[in-house]
Amino acid sequence: MDLHEALYTTRAMRRVKPDPIPLDVQARIMDAAVRAPSGGNQQNWRFLFVDDQGIKDQLAPLYADAASKLWDTFYSGQVAAAHADPTNPESISFLKVQKSANWLGEHFAEVPLFMFPFAQHDPTGSSIYPAVWSAMLAARAEGIGSCLTVLLSFFYPDEVNKILGVPTEDGWAMQGCVSMGYPTGTWGIAPRKPAHLVTHRNSWGSPAGFDVDEPLWTPNP
Repeated sequence: MDLHEALYTTRAMRRVKPDPIPLDVQARIMDAAVRAPSGGNQQNWRFLFVDDQGIKDQLAPLYADAASKLWDTFYSGQVAAAHADPTNPESISFLKVQKSANWLGEHFAEVPLFMFPFAQHDPTGSSIYPAVWSAMLAARAEGIGSCLTVLLSFFYPDEVNKILGVPTEDGWAMQGCVSMGYPTGTWGIAPRKPAHLVTHRNSWGSPAGFDVDEPLWTPNP
């Protein structure tokens, strides 16, 4: 797969089929992931795959409750605004994201594979997120959709660590959860604000020096 195709089309894909992901595919994903940069080359990371139905069944209600808490707290203002003006383009976009996120909350136990990244003595996660993103790009190259969420690590870290048997006494901290599966939808370029509107140069608020009104990469016809 072309690198730019992976970069432009690796968006959050929460709706996936229950079909299992073969071990050789998982191996290729992780072999690519561990090539990512690591601070000081310490590689103080661990990746825990979860495909056991019993474990997923234990995690599912925690995730569903965490998702509910998210809408009632951090996004409560946006939820209210979107429902107050549902025809507004921004509201339409937000409600689509909420619907997709809710699907994962309702079908968590049906997702075939989860990857939990852990960093040791690094609460920022700065040395593991490059590897997580590489895993998601590698998954895209295999036709697998993925989505990074931090809901469990934010709302229920102790409960999840206990279920997964994480030796937190050794400094291991969960840095998120990545769902993986063959998507039910189609790949496409993620709609985003133009790059020049979120980029400054030399000082805050100054123009980026370029304009990007349309994506600079498009699929071959």
